Amino acid sequence: MTQNPNLAALSAAGVSVWLDDLSRDRIKSGNLQELIDTKCVVGVTSNPTIFQKAIAGSDLYNEQIAELAKRGADVDSAVRTIVTDDVRMACDVLKPQWEASDGVDGRVSLEVAPGLAHDTEKTIERAGMLWKIVDRPNLFIKIPATKAGLPAISAAIAQGISVNVTLIFSVERHRQVMDAYLTGLEKAKEAGRDLSQIHSVASFFVSRVDTEIDNRLEKIGSEEALALRGKAGVANARLAYAAYQEVFEGGERYQTLKRDGARVQRPLWASTGVKNPEYPDTMYVTELVAPNTVNTMPEKTIDAVADHGVITGDTVTGRAAEAQEVFDRLEAIGVDLTDVFTVLEDEGVEKFVASWDELLKETKAQLESASR
Repeated sequence: MTQNPNLAALSAAGVSVWLDDLSRDRIKSGNLQELIDTKCVVGVTSNPTIFQKAIAGSDLYNEQIAELAKRGADVDSAVRTIVTDDVRMACDVLKPQWEASDGVDGRVSLEVAPGLAHDTEKTIERAGMLWKIVDRPNLFIKIPATKAGLPAISAAIAQGISVNVTLIFSVERHRQVMDAYLTGLEKAKEAGRDLSQIHSVASFFVSRVDTEIDNRLEKIGSEEALALRGKAGVANARLAYAAYQEVFEGGERYQTLKRDGARVQRPLWASTGVKNPEYPDTMYVTELVAPNTVNTMPEKTIDAVADHGVITGDTVTGRAAEAQEVFDRLEAIGVDLTDVFTVLEDEGVEKFVASWDELLKETKAQLESASR
């Protein structure tokens, strides 16, 4: 099958296209395979919101839920079984992409229960359990970049678990995430593990940064403030990429590990669906093209890029000074960036916890219905 030329150009520029959605319908209908064949998709990410919508909106789970109800499964184990089955199937669909990329792509991400975001030990325990249950080398375990998440990232990497670090909003936290990854690799090396088999991405959220900062700019209301709307998300990601280059292209700590086969922790642009309809719907794709990155998109954004996305090559490298200028201007007019990132992280965890609760509620209702 022929790949879409716009998405093929994006891939050729070094951006891996991942789908930010997963359901049994996508897998069983062949839709996921079609996206791989025609839209350059080489990875899948999931989250509690995605799974809640998948289970609520499909009959394909009914038989399994009835079987789980018959066995007397509680809601937690039922959700775990359903979700890990979907992820395992998706891993199998993407295995050719994993093999072709030497393990870099062909990845499927599965989240640790978001209620554990502030509990280091339970996050480590759950990450290990999910890794064993899915039992696929192209799995990523998603661990949030909370303060409690950072040592959990190191511990998981040290055990040889590949990790997608999620909910990163600030460059400062991104640096801590990269440090946690390198610490984990150093421990894995001490334990005699094959570093070339351990992979990680750092999921840097983009559109939510603009949403929060734009709200504050509109409250300020000055001409200068309004002129900065829609500029912070891309600028923040470009600064994150500069930090990535500093650590992985120029940093001695990584170079030492690289000699033992260690891989870079690629920046992943998440939350790339545009939330403000006034902005171009491909903005968080075309403005964030850089080598060794991932862009995980909702299907709507993939379709927009396929239809009218203009890929002009690298739009990130060498633009850190310009990006820093945006942040300097934001601070000068009174935007408290430290508070912005604190609010975004807290809200991010809360939203995923709420979605997880909805997922449990939906599954419980279906288990009870199947038991009648």
